[in-house]
Amino acid sequence: MTEALLALIPAWGLWLVAGVTLASCLALPFPASLVMLTAGGFAAAGDLVLWQTVAAALAGAVAGDQIGYALGRAGGGRLLALVRRDATRALALDRAAAMMAARGGMAVFLTRWLFSPLGPWVNLTAGSLGFGWARFTLWGVAGEAVWTGLYTGLGHVFGGNIAAASALAGSALGVLAAGVVALGLGLWLRAAIRADRRR
Repeated sequence: MTEALLALIPAWGLWLVAGVTLASCLALPFPASLVMLTAGGFAAAGDLVLWQTVAAALAGAVAGDQIGYALGRAGGGRLLALVRRDATRALALDRAAAMMAARGGMAVFLTRWLFSPLGPWVNLTAGSLGFGWARFTLWGVAGEAVWTGLYTGLGHVFGGNIAAASALAGSALGVLAAGVVALGLGLWLRAAIRADRRR
């Protein structure tokens, strides 16, 4: 299926990129990262325009997130109970709920690109818990911008060498994750020092 899907990029272009990222954000098994890398390669070759490719990927991803959030909001506990019938999905929902409880908006942001397999489940969980729509959207768009920009950009830089771009994307995600952790620890340490000085 993956090869057939990638072969459709020249014909369907931006619509395919948007559709695949949307489907991916709804937990449907589509290789969105690979499609974005390939579309970035086509942009490097001049078959697509890079900014339009990133915009299409971002629009599809944000639309998928919004649909998942709306489903969680409308279906609430009944929908989650239905999804929990599958043991693997139940585990993913438990992890998503734990992340939302511990991190809130940061969980939404990180599950767009760093912990992306949990993204669709965080969408449902955020909606069912009544997490604020504006906060969800803000954190979600920021996270999706990282995801779509990184993969499409690397595809553009590496042109036709998708294997190299994919390997680098994994490394780049590790570096970004380390940066986020370091920033979070730094902010926590600064707050702890200020609280200690007030005593």
